[in-house]
Amino acid sequence: MAAKRMILIGGAAALAVVAGVVAVRTATFAPKDIADGRDVTLAAAPPYDLSAAVAHLSAAAQIKTISHQDAADNDVAEWDRLHAWLAATYPAAHGAMARTILPNRTLVYHWPGSDASLAPIIVMAHQDVVPVTEGTEGDWKYPPFAGTIAEKAVWGRGTVDDKGSLIGLFEALEALAKAGFQPKRGIYLVSGHDEEAGGSGAIAAAAKLKAEGVKAIFTIDEGSIVLTDTPVIDGPAIMIGIGEKGYGTLKVTAHAPGGHSSMPPAETGVVTLAKAVLAIADKPFPFEVRGPGASMIEALAAKKGGTTKMAVANRWLFGPLLKRQLAAAPSTAAAFHTTIAPTMLEGSPKENVLPQAASALINYRIAPWNSSKDVMARARAAVGDAKVDLAWVKPPREPSRISSTSSQGWKWIAAAARADAPGAVLTPTLVVAGTDSRSMEPVSEDVYRFMPMHFTLKEAAMIHGTNEHMAIDSFKRMIDFYARLIATSAG
Repeated sequence: MAAKRMILIGGAAALAVVAGVVAVRTATFAPKDIADGRDVTLAAAPPYDLSAAVAHLSAAAQIKTISHQDAADNDVAEWDRLHAWLAATYPAAHGAMARTILPNRTLVYHWPGSDASLAPIIVMAHQDVVPVTEGTEGDWKYPPFAGTIAEKAVWGRGTVDDKGSLIGLFEALEALAKAGFQPKRGIYLVSGHDEEAGGSGAIAAAAKLKAEGVKAIFTIDEGSIVLTDTPVIDGPAIMIGIGEKGYGTLKVTAHAPGGHSSMPPAETGVVTLAKAVLAIADKPFPFEVRGPGASMIEALAAKKGGTTKMAVANRWLFGPLLKRQLAAAPSTAAAFHTTIAPTMLEGSPKENVLPQAASALINYRIAPWNSSKDVMARARAAVGDAKVDLAWVKPPREPSRISSTSSQGWKWIAAAARADAPGAVLTPTLVVAGTDSRSMEPVSEDVYRFMPMHFTLKEAAMIHGTNEHMAIDSFKRMIDFYARLIATSAG
């Protein structure tokens, strides 16, 4: 009886200790190393004509700089048309900046600073847009390339991705130039011609800058937004991308004798392929709460408080429960592991012919803590001795490095973003798609991915989709943000 009593007392004491540790860790929990930018003295945005700016975005949306899957289908004259239009529309900015048009039609502008000892800044936005899926044009509320101004927005393909940023930058630079702004730091504007088709233009621009000895204090490009109904807090969050996932497409090929479908072998090439694809998909990468995704969850949990804060502050105890909750939605889960997505299949050209080769493409978005070597090794282990070949469709792109959340560049961006979202939570995030900004890593101390548009989760889904449109209030925020950021960081 005494022994039982001692066990109960010991158990109660252990629970008390655990409860005490949980309480202390929860009470003292705060996001680590995320500067809030409140110590930055923010420059004011110069005056500009918003109505004219909206008309300019409308005009830019009507220029069909469409990157097709096959570059041979692109109408390069549209890029030339855009370049001429930019020069005519923004004379003050073009007077202040030297323009270089690379042979592939990527643009590099340079506004020299008065102090050559100061590291310059790089601002980015790409020129090209994705096509509108054939047959869906009638689903658009307004024609996709008309640049219609209606319902307090500009409608059309590319108004958000990424001509909204491109025109916002030029509006800001034009206003600054007209106001007599003289930068101390140099300003580079890089506008890739083919971000939607691989980003070779940004690679070429980075090579040019590297050859010139450029080392920027920061780069900013598209990538993330102010999300107004952020999960966990169900409220606004300024989500600044500090890294992006890698990218690779694996081709799985099964070879077989082929022949007539009336006399199939015990296992056809298609069956072998199917088993291999299923084996790869059934061996997902582990879900890990680390990296930029973990920093984001910590910032959101600190704001939310209560049991959410307790769970995040005590991952040693609540880790499995937290992982299950984060993994529940694909949009959230993608930030915490390398994703595996079989996307394309190819086999016989005819229904009654056994193919001699059947293949599948599997698209990977590689988490910052993994590499393409990890992906290949895991796929090989998954298929085992199956008679399939594994090969990359093209050399994979490794994950980007992770940028600082306490650097001066981060502080400037955070301060400029807070100006139009004062009550929002500031948080780093991982961009699960790809941007041109990754190419600037060799010529920039830090690379950030953020546009100050205010979107709900539902609204964000229109990017690359039907009825893409830029709300005029978001566009104004964009211009003001870029003007404040450039004037503050380069002034």
